[in-house]
Amino acid sequence: MNVPPHVSPADFAAALRAFAEVVGADWLFTSDEDLELYRDSYSVLWGEADEPRAAAAVAPASAEEVAALVRIANRYRIPVYPISTGKNLGYGGAAPAVAGSVVLDLKRMNRVIEIDERNGYVVVEPGVSYFDLYNYIQEKGLKLWIDCPSPGWGSLIGNALDGGVGVTLAPYRNHFDAQCGMEVVLPDGRVLRTGMGAMPGAKTWQQFRPGFGPRIDGLFKQSNFGVVTKMGFWLMPQPESHATGVLTVPRFHDIIPLVDIIGRLEQGKIVQGLWTLSSPTTGTRGDAAHFGGPPAIDPAIRVILEDPAGADMTKLEAAAQAAGLPFWSCEFQLYGPARFIEAQWECIREAVSAIPGAQFTLNPVRALPLPAEDVARMFDPGPLGIPSLRTFSLGPMYTYEDQEVVGHIFFSPVIPRTGEAAIEAMDVFARIGRKYKLPGPPLQFPSAIFERAFLFAMGLPVTRSPEVNAKVRAIFRELVAVAAERGWGEYRTAPAFYDLIMGTYSYNDHALRDFLETIKDAVDPNGIMSVGRYAIRARAAKAAG
Repeated sequence: MNVPPHVSPADFAAALRAFAEVVGADWLFTSDEDLELYRDSYSVLWGEADEPRAAAAVAPASAEEVAALVRIANRYRIPVYPISTGKNLGYGGAAPAVAGSVVLDLKRMNRVIEIDERNGYVVVEPGVSYFDLYNYIQEKGLKLWIDCPSPGWGSLIGNALDGGVGVTLAPYRNHFDAQCGMEVVLPDGRVLRTGMGAMPGAKTWQQFRPGFGPRIDGLFKQSNFGVVTKMGFWLMPQPESHATGVLTVPRFHDIIPLVDIIGRLEQGKIVQGLWTLSSPTTGTRGDAAHFGGPPAIDPAIRVILEDPAGADMTKLEAAAQAAGLPFWSCEFQLYGPARFIEAQWECIREAVSAIPGAQFTLNPVRALPLPAEDVARMFDPGPLGIPSLRTFSLGPMYTYEDQEVVGHIFFSPVIPRTGEAAIEAMDVFARIGRKYKLPGPPLQFPSAIFERAFLFAMGLPVTRSPEVNAKVRAIFRELVAVAAERGWGEYRTAPAFYDLIMGTYSYNDHALRDFLETIKDAVDPNGIMSVGRYAIRARAAKAAG
């Protein structure tokens, strides 16, 4: 049996017996077969000595059981690692950050505790997935929408706590920004409620975020200061109608005024839904969820894109014009009453018409909800608030370095929301992609999923070859270093790179990390909670090695 570090076999056995008394023997998992489920199937350390493997897993059914388990863990100094559903593929999955941890699997805590159509909120436990909540809303006939990531099998709470995002309206699509009020089991087993929930019998816990005093909800995002057992989310009312609008601009450098114009429209809340940037020269959209296999690319354009020295944008622009293609395309998701959608689109047309050669198409405005047969024909119904698993049908399996690719890890830097920054980032990352012959589209585009910054989400291949995975880790480190030199930081990462990324947030001799560790020492002096998560560690645990 795998034993947690710095814990004797006798103490570990005693802790497991105590865990079983709380949850029942059926919900304590120690066999090799059971613990296979708590490996990260996309681990870039798969099968290596450094792969973080769980020593056991335990599945409580309530916040009270969580609190009891945490108190036992403190008594025996057992590191515990809570997960919601463990579907965090590309960012760690169900595996702990540090080998020998006991996974605290919250999947049995799957209740929708409260939903309020009038005020547009819901309170859920960690085991509630996007599918669960969507089906619950449909069964109740409520006119509410959820914002879901792709795929939709993950936990609302887990996704929000890790910084996950979706594809509908701002601010709902930034899932932590949509949360309002949480219940947390602290590392000593005490239960805390944030915001208005700190008042017994509060009537506005999910309606007013700040509460009284400091707003502390953010301390539990991407951290290890407690176990979130309940969380409230603001939901959006079902829009009356939906449409997509597409605009194009002809030249490569048109991206500079285009981004500025759309940015002003977003800041003024005229553009509210997600918009995606792509280039018809590549035959793909900027949103990776819409890749549907190899793109259809004009042969003359393909020659330029596949030049080992890199695509010459002047030649590419000329080839696109010869092929009758604009260089850039933007698709907008538009929601609301039909007259509001039409007014939004008219404002977009008027503003972007300042760019010579801009063209505009507003697709039919359709009443919601759409017929089921129309939804079934959509590749990704996420923009309609409908979760799916269709992201897993993005195309055939492929190889890298003659090894089958089994998954991916995301390099996810945030860059300024300017056309100049987008051009620089596309060039920088494309050069590294060519250098190492990484699979993927010849040009990768920034995502406008955040309201005031661009996100690059670059998937690096994961195989079952330790040698190839070691190369991928080296490429990842190079990408991080190149990005950090330009002031581009990652907003989220896989556990294998927690320390690497935290090391780039080093202003004033790592003042941020030191502050987080000061909090960790105060709330978790034994260092048992989510050891290593986002590179936050109790100093006593660090000293012990």
